[in-house]
Amino acid sequence: MQNLPLIQHLIDGQLVAGGSRSQDVFNPATGQAEKRLLLADKATVEQAIASAHAAYPAWRATPPLKRARVMSRLKVLLEENAEQICALLTAEHGKVVGDAMGELQRGIENVEYASYAPELLKGEHSKNVGTGVDSWSEFQPLGVTAGITPFNFPVMVPLWMWPMAIACGNTFVLKPSERDPSSALLVAQLALQAGLPPGVLNVVNGDKEAVDTLLADKRVQAISFVGSTPIAETIYATGCANGKRVQALGGAKNHAVVMPDADVANAVSALMGAAYGSCGERCMAIPLVVAVGDAVADAVVAGLRVEIAKMKVGPGTDASNDMGPLVTQVHFDKVKGFVDQGVAEGATLVVDGRSITVPGHERGYFLGACLFDHVKPGMTIYQEEIFGPVLGVMRVNTLQEAMDLIDAHEYGNGTCIFTRDGEAARYFSDNILVGMVGVNVPLPVPVAYHSFGGWKRSLFGDLGAYGPDAVRFYTKRKTITQRWPSAGVREGTAFSFPSNR
Repeated sequence: MQNLPLIQHLIDGQLVAGGSRSQDVFNPATGQAEKRLLLADKATVEQAIASAHAAYPAWRATPPLKRARVMSRLKVLLEENAEQICALLTAEHGKVVGDAMGELQRGIENVEYASYAPELLKGEHSKNVGTGVDSWSEFQPLGVTAGITPFNFPVMVPLWMWPMAIACGNTFVLKPSERDPSSALLVAQLALQAGLPPGVLNVVNGDKEAVDTLLADKRVQAISFVGSTPIAETIYATGCANGKRVQALGGAKNHAVVMPDADVANAVSALMGAAYGSCGERCMAIPLVVAVGDAVADAVVAGLRVEIAKMKVGPGTDASNDMGPLVTQVHFDKVKGFVDQGVAEGATLVVDGRSITVPGHERGYFLGACLFDHVKPGMTIYQEEIFGPVLGVMRVNTLQEAMDLIDAHEYGNGTCIFTRDGEAARYFSDNILVGMVGVNVPLPVPVAYHSFGGWKRSLFGDLGAYGPDAVRFYTKRKTITQRWPSAGVREGTAFSFPSNR
């Protein structure tokens, strides 16, 4: 075995080599193993939970303004170390460095929102709810919380979770994806530099054993998860059965409706980025276009063919490239298999990216942009989340037919409509059964001060990620009613239920 740099865990402010198992971390542009990752065993995860549990009382008692100042200092450190963070992200995930910078910026905006914690945690107060009686509510932290994050946004998604959890007074254990963990670990180390006390944030790298330990340990009060729907459903069911608060974000199959009155040229440009940006490895990617009318469909397909021919595919370190590799060989084979199946099931493969080669990177996991036409609802490429650079075009006759397709799908994460008709856009936005909707916006990802969350089998739990929902998820409301009787005054006993009648 070659001597590769070892990625450790961060527990109680120190790097820790825990666990007897390990696995390689690959550079997807070269197909070469460049690091070795220790996989946490049950004891290592329990050590991280114990560290968070021990740090909780002091951190809970820390004034919200002081907690917020750590977030403010972290924001500055993230900006100062942006190139290093994104270099790690690109080396392990493969996305083009400009895309990595965009991901980091979205994460920084969540850190910035968490720095407003003193305002966000203010409760409600009512004086004289009864004679001499005051009542108020306040938002108190839960305790030890945890997050399990996916490979596709190794910086941004952890920053959806732990900054707000910590700003609210909780402590946190993060389990990042074992495919690309280094950037999340570096960000956690920067949080220590920003003044976060040891133990408040811990990072354990691992697989199912680590996840199962977090789900079972009674000290963990809440778990946030982002990943595929089958795993999200399991996380939600298991966590809830163990008495935890759980938010589990699952898969997606986002449709873009193109109306007859749409600006097709602009729609095509938007669809290119939404379908093929980050190699399609986004839960908010657009893998399906629903064209209303054959004329619109023909124009969209023709425009996409022209734009795909201009695309540059290569390593993410080259900023001139539009698309990098897929994250692993296993995922490459899976996505390519979906393309094969689409052909076998009768969809028209207009652009075939399966045979692309990148000189000097022949062992990289590169798949070119693929474009299908005449996709039908029963096809596998319609029903399942592909998570790769594969775009399918469907043809319908009316907006209502398009909406019926979208509403019938098991996922309800995101959708968009391209139109110049305000009435159609309003009707679509009001009635579609999807959690996040764009009007001439292909990736309607909410900004940090709104919340992210889909409907149907795209989200398990009542509260979405980040924004106002995060404040509610990582706190519990306590309502206090208080009365100070006058000194020396004896009051009679009341057996009736108290009221203001």
